[in-house]
Amino acid sequence: MNVHITPGVEKYMTQGREKSAIAQRTREDMRRKKFDTIAVHGVYNAEQALQSNQGSIIEPAYLSASQHYENSDHLEAALAYLTPSWAYSRIANPTVGYLEETIALMEGYGYPGEVTTCATASGMSAIFMATNPFLCNPDNEKINIVVSAKCYGGTFMLFDQRYGKERGIDIRWVSNPLDIEEWEEKIDANTRFLYGEMPCNPSLDIIDIEALVNLAHSFDLPLIVDATIATPALLRPLQLGADIVVQSLSKTMGCSGFAIAGSVSARHNIPSRVGCDEMKSNFGQYIKLLPGRDHGPNLSPFNALMILNDMRTLRSRVDHLSRNADTVAHFLDSHSAVESVYYPGLEQHPGHPLATRQMKLVDSDFNRYGHLLSFTVKPSSWAARKVLDGLKMIWRATDLGRIKSVATIPAISTHQQQGQEGRDLAGLPSNLIRLGVGHEDVDDIIADLQQSLAQV
Repeated sequence: MNVHITPGVEKYMTQGREKSAIAQRTREDMRRKKFDTIAVHGVYNAEQALQSNQGSIIEPAYLSASQHYENSDHLEAALAYLTPSWAYSRIANPTVGYLEETIALMEGYGYPGEVTTCATASGMSAIFMATNPFLCNPDNEKINIVVSAKCYGGTFMLFDQRYGKERGIDIRWVSNPLDIEEWEEKIDANTRFLYGEMPCNPSLDIIDIEALVNLAHSFDLPLIVDATIATPALLRPLQLGADIVVQSLSKTMGCSGFAIAGSVSARHNIPSRVGCDEMKSNFGQYIKLLPGRDHGPNLSPFNALMILNDMRTLRSRVDHLSRNADTVAHFLDSHSAVESVYYPGLEQHPGHPLATRQMKLVDSDFNRYGHLLSFTVKPSSWAARKVLDGLKMIWRATDLGRIKSVATIPAISTHQQQGQEGRDLAGLPSNLIRLGVGHEDVDDIIADLQQSLAQV
C-alpha cells in the first residue's frame, strides 16, 4: 500500500500491533484446547463479551455493511491494512471473522504450524478462490492443472468449462485417484497445482493425501484438498501435509440447511511456482484481503452466524451420522436389489485400508467414514428412479450433510451438466443413488429404503 506514515497513522499502527498480539495469544490459548472446546468457543471469550458486546455469550451478528472510524488517520491506516479493522463487509466482518478463526483452529487441530481461513459465500466460491490465484499467466503459456476426475459436478464444470474452455487452461484429469503414477505422469513444467476430494462426491473414492503431498512438493506445487465430506471432525489434510483445504460449509459443517457458505484454509508458507511472496506466506489472508476484496465472494454475517452455531456440535454429530451411514451401507450391501455400494467403511471398498489410516473421529481411537454413501440399483437407471421416487421419509434433493437424510441421482442432478462423457470419465453410472444419511433413527432410515427397494 502506498501510504505516507504520519504520526497519526503510526498511532493506529501501534494500537493494531497490540490488538494483533492479544488476538494471537487468544489463538495460542485455544490451540491448547480439545476439538469440542474449540468448536463451541472458537476465539470468542468472556473478556471480549464484556468489553465489546454487552456480555453476550453468543458471537454477535454485525449486520452493518461498513465500519465507522475515529478520524482520517484511522481510516487511512485501516484501508491500507496497517491496523486490524473490518472496514467493509465485502472485505471483512467481525461475525465472519469469528467463523474464520474457529475453522482455522479446527482445520489446524494437530498441525503445529499457523493456519489462516477465508470464508466465502459458497463452496464453489471457495474452490474458485483456492485455485484462481495460481492461474495467473502473464507470459501467455499453456498452463495446466492436475485434478481427480472423481469430483463434485460443480467442481468439474468450474475446471472443465470456466477454466478449460473459456480460459484455455489444460485440465489434466486423473481417472484413478489412487494411482500415484497417473498423477505424476500428468505433471510438467507448466502445472500449477494438484487437486482432489477426500472422500469424493458421489463415488466415495479415496486419495492418498500423504503420497500426493510428497509428489506435489517434489515439483514445488501445492496440494489442494476438498474435505467437505469428511470435515475436520474426521480428517484434517493440513496435518497430513496438504497446503490448502476447501470446505462447502453448506454441507456437514452447517447441517441445518439454513445457510450457504464455504471456506478456504491454508497453512502458512505454501509451495508455488507462481505468485508473490505475500501469497505464499499467508495464502488465506492474501485471498481475503486482495483477490477476495476485488472478486467479492464475501459471506454474509448472518449466514456466518448460522454456520457457527451448527459447528458447535460437529464432532458428536459426525460420529452419529457416520455410525448411521455404516449401518445403512451394510444393509444395502446385503440387499438383492442393490448392485454395488460405495462407502469407504466397507471392507471391499478399494480405498478402505487408506480411509482407515486417514479417517478417524478426532480425539478418539475410532474409525469413522462419514455420512455419505452411494449405491447402484439393479438392473438400470429406471430402477434407480423408481427407488428414488418411492422414498417417503428420505428427502429428494441435491443436497448432503444435512441433519435430515437426503437422496438424489447425480446423473440427472448434481452431475447432469458435465454430460455423458464427463460422467464416464468420473465413473458415474446412471443407476447410482447418492444418499446423505441423516441423524434420524437408523431403523427408520432402513425401513424407508426397504419399502422403496421392494418396488423394483
